[in-house]
Amino acid sequence: MKTLEWLLLTYKIPPEPARKRIAVWRKLKGMGAVYMQGGVCLLPKSDDHLRRLKMLENEIAEMEGEAVLMTTAGLDPREEDKIVRRFNADRDEEYKELISKCEAYEKEIAEETRVKHFTYAELEENEQEFAKFKTWFAKIGKNDFYAAPLAKVAQDWLAKCEGILDAYAHNVFAAQEENAGSPPAP
Repeated sequence: MKTLEWLLLTYKIPPEPARKRIAVWRKLKGMGAVYMQGGVCLLPKSDDHLRRLKMLENEIAEMEGEAVLMTTAGLDPREEDKIVRRFNADRDEEYKELISKCEAYEKEIAEETRVKHFTYAELEENEQEFAKFKTWFAKIGKNDFYAAPLAKVAQDWLAKCEGILDAYAHNVFAAQEENAGSPPAP
């Protein structure tokens, strides 16, 4: 088995203004970094991550902070597994949030169907929400370096939501056609 390698970034930024520390944290989380402790994080070694971390290292220096970037590897498979589990736990938390939004989406459309609220405006709103889910899933997937367990569950929920949206759209079109053939209300 090939030894996994990571890029390790340690950094320290002056406490004020806090927005600078928050900006660095957001960038690292956006890349999918795992924090080992405050100011110490890991990313899988790749050319893209190296480039982005070097740019961040320069930004930290411009903030009058300090950063050290190096390559590292686990000493044994247990250490590697521990780190991979951390990456997967972070991605699973993101997938859980997406899944809960999909569950709420299913309930919302079920309620719209129950009360026969079949309008183009509602359909458009539901389509936009579903598009957000797809974008969100892709964003999580980009940082899912080690195939987190909930990825498949989230993917299944996306497929389910797409089916729910298609059924709702069918109902909207049918209701609108039915209304088009009715005489105007007095």
